[in-house]
Amino acid sequence: MTKEGHSITVIYDKALLAGGDILFLVSCSQIIGVEERNKYKATMVLHASDLPRGRGWSPYIWEVLNGENQLTVSLLEASEPIDSGAVCLKTSFLLEGHELLTEINEKVFDAELYLMTQMVERFDNIKSTPQAGEPGSYMRKRTPADSRLDPDKSIAEQFDLLRVVDSQRYPAFFDYRGKRYLIKIEKDNYEQ
Repeated sequence: MTKEGHSITVIYDKALLAGGDILFLVSCSQIIGVEERNKYKATMVLHASDLPRGRGWSPYIWEVLNGENQLTVSLLEASEPIDSGAVCLKTSFLLEGHELLTEINEKVFDAELYLMTQMVERFDNIKSTPQAGEPGSYMRKRTPADSRLDPDKSIAEQFDLLRVVDSQRYPAFFDYRGKRYLIKIEKDNYEQ
């Protein structure tokens, strides 16, 4: 129970969904169907793109790779097809261009927490808006192969790729002279 009187339950498997006021889907990889959604007054998806652009997997990672420095997180109603529901709230933030994945994720999570708080606090007064405009194609799920560096390109040319690799799950790598080499990146706290 929170100090505001709300009860929060964290669930990792849709089979355990019991019902309630708001179901927030955060980094959810399971399809939550109508039967599960009907257990809640609202089922909301947090999606890190400026919908309708950026539907699909890891949109903010693809945006960083494309040189974007302003990222948007959308809170939308869960519906089918995926990521097509009406949008209730959005918030944006700027990247300075030096942030690595953990720092980018922290900013995304802060934005998601802000949107969830707004939804809870303003639940009866929030109006959703159907998505308008051309969504483009769905972003594909990133794979370890997407962390491949080109040994013939400079670090500067590939810095945005280095920023978004996960050194544990999908480290940057390159193939050279018949061998594969892994690159792990972290910030040095030394200030120049």
